[in-house]
Amino acid sequence: MKIGIIIGRIGGVDGVALETEKWIAVLERIGHEVFIISGEFEQWKMRRPHHYLFPVLSFFSPEAEWGQRKAFYNIDKDPTPLFEHVERISEVIYKKLDDWVKFNKIEVLLSENASALPCHLSMGIGIKKFVERSKIPTVTHDHDFHWERGNRYVSGHKEINEYLDENFPLILPGVKHAVINTFGVETFKKRFNIDATLVPNVMDFSKPYAVPTKENEFFLRQIGVAADEIPLLQVTRIVRRKGIETAISLLDKLNDKKLKLVITGNPNDDENHEYYDELVDQIYNLNLMNQVIFAGNSVLNHKDLSDVYAHGRACTYFSTYEGFGNAFVEAVLAKKPIFVNNYKPVYMQDIGSKGFNTVMLEDNNLTSDKVKHMADIIYDEELCREIGEYNYKIGKKYFSYDVLEEKLRGLFNF
Repeated sequence: MKIGIIIGRIGGVDGVALETEKWIAVLERIGHEVFIISGEFEQWKMRRPHHYLFPVLSFFSPEAEWGQRKAFYNIDKDPTPLFEHVERISEVIYKKLDDWVKFNKIEVLLSENASALPCHLSMGIGIKKFVERSKIPTVTHDHDFHWERGNRYVSGHKEINEYLDENFPLILPGVKHAVINTFGVETFKKRFNIDATLVPNVMDFSKPYAVPTKENEFFLRQIGVAADEIPLLQVTRIVRRKGIETAISLLDKLNDKKLKLVITGNPNDDENHEYYDELVDQIYNLNLMNQVIFAGNSVLNHKDLSDVYAHGRACTYFSTYEGFGNAFVEAVLAKKPIFVNNYKPVYMQDIGSKGFNTVMLEDNNLTSDKVKHMADIIYDEELCREIGEYNYKIGKKYFSYDVLEEKLRGLFNF
């Protein structure tokens, strides 16, 4: 079967892009031919004609940026120009999709979060127009929704808020919905009386990952971690919901100059770098300038983090909210102990309940008992290995490519 994927950006380190790559790998493994149309191919080697760049679909395109600004940030008294803009650009996107699907003889469409979260209004509407008019079999991979994001997608215009409710997510006859957590399944049943399919985020447990070598040990030396120092890893982007300030506070409470916190992500998705600036101030005020390393600002310009995980002692993951939590399963794959916050709405319901051995905080409260528990793990390398092996077995059972394959066979059975 020829499957066409629509996505705003691919090849980067955001959860949607990473999970899409895994879907592609498994879909191709079971015999499907995959085509991609995207606004950005970041760290991705394009293969024509299977990969098609259409910059209008980028979240950073003028078309998307203007729509977001006028809908949610710098709204005008009259929303009419915004609706006209969305209508005009969505027609452009519709026509491009029509040409792309016909040229490649695509049989099934897969919309990657573009039909769920309104971070590109015209893209979501353009997809809806195409699916409605063409009647093409469609799967939407819905990672998160506008009502889950606080005030981010709340407009000062009642008409715009109603417009979002009418069009996001994509509710049409025959469209199949895949969601990444139990909360998503419950939401679809409650709001739309639709049975969505739960497809958890996964990792490839069939190949070696984070294996320590002399070569990847040199990575730590490059970024300033000495041989006698202990690296803790924060393998996330720098955005507020990642709770990085709690990891920095943990470093302060552990009070050991030999500990280094390595933050691998960059602040590109942090609006005006406000959160990043707060973290820098926190580090300065706690006198931790020599213990916190922002690796994403220097040599870490790739997304294969296997070398980073290889020599880390443990991982901090104090997110407050996640659609799923790729970095958690990634740390499990790397066989590293994880210090985690009970993030909403997913952790205990979809991940923690599986039996992983972690140190879990509630509301990022670093109690003395929790800090001591983390310290006991950090300074016991044998215990770190035991926890890593134990969690790896659970992860392989619940979050492997084999699990994903079973789910996709059902979803793409049209």
